[in-house]
Amino acid sequence: MNRLKIGYFADGPWSHKAFHLLISDENIEIVFIVPRTDSTDDTLFTFSQKYDIPFFKGVKINSNDFLEIATSYDCDLFVSMSFDQIFRERIINLPKLKTINCHAGKLPFYRGRNILNWALINDEKEFGITVHYMDEGIDTGDIILQRSFPITDNDDYSTLLDVAHNECASILYDAVKLIQNNKADRIQQSEIHPEGFYCGRRGPGDENIDWNMTSRELFNFIRAIAKPGPIATATLGYNKVKINRARLIQDAPCYINTPGQLLKKTNDGFLVKTKDSFIEILEIESKIKLRVGDKLE
Repeated sequence: MNRLKIGYFADGPWSHKAFHLLISDENIEIVFIVPRTDSTDDTLFTFSQKYDIPFFKGVKINSNDFLEIATSYDCDLFVSMSFDQIFRERIINLPKLKTINCHAGKLPFYRGRNILNWALINDEKEFGITVHYMDEGIDTGDIILQRSFPITDNDDYSTLLDVAHNECASILYDAVKLIQNNKADRIQQSEIHPEGFYCGRRGPGDENIDWNMTSRELFNFIRAIAKPGPIATATLGYNKVKINRARLIQDAPCYINTPGQLLKKTNDGFLVKTKDSFIEILEIESKIKLRVGDKLE
């Protein structure tokens, strides 16, 4: 079997485990690495030195200059893992076997950014990881391989990240081997759903809590952006109150009262009124002491 020559466009822990799987395969050769332009990921650079792999940081991948460089490596396949530049037609089609991407979303749904956060906010019972051929759309190319993983009420952003970091590596490697062995099927996303949907990037201010949500919605929101995310944030006067964890209280009575009000001190935190009932907020970070009767905004 001829060695598969790969150009690796990657960044962060998502890409480290996948790198190890690929580099450990004697039938695969990573011939260059391109990190994100603003990357602070020194691990990939360390890999490049250890394995004597050319490392191109700060390049514009669709430029004529980089296309000339990439062409000289005569790659069979380009692989994107947590990369942030948009691939255009010339770079996508440069390798013999084209270009693939690993996306931590169940395509054609959950295209776009911050997918694990949005999956929790939307109360999903599972999330998907998809490897697909790239086209000039955003996460719209034909699917090669897709797997789903359960989400329970015990999960939060950190636990989904742990699963995704490991499973993205495995599914990406498996997809590369299917391509190498000429066994990769192509599933058009329109065969699953004619439209799918997109998720936008979350940004500053999106961590602010709206207490006029239901208890279930607030529980999902808080766990969706828990550490290492920005942490759900409320205010009391001029002070910020960060809430990293909450507990959903089963069969809590529904009634009308003041959303955001601290109702009761518990052993681990406070009961807080929501739109429909109440939740227990835990792992609270605040510069001031909270008291029953305070109203969080």
